[in-house]
Amino acid sequence: MPRPRKGRNIRFRAKSNYYKPAGIPIRELEEIVMSKEEMEALRLKNSEDLDQGEASKKMNISQPTFHRTLTGAYKKITEALVKGKAIRIED
Repeated sequence: MPRPRKGRNIRFRAKSNYYKPAGIPIRELEEIVMSKEEMEALRLKNSEDLDQGEASKKMNISQPTFHRTLTGAYKKITEALVKGKAIRIED
């Protein structure tokens, strides 16, 4: 049985929860779902310019967990850009 997840501190709420390539109807696109945790990790690392140690403390998670979350977010964004998929941020 896995250990229960630690509570994460999420201080960011996106103004839009859907991003897609221009000029393609949404019904024709595959979508990638990003978690709120992944968006918060991206925000802290790239917008707030925090190092992983500081950012992980703000999110109340370990640095290795922060790194895995950030890596997953980068992979999803890369796949969406390279393959022309939509990105939906879960509520």
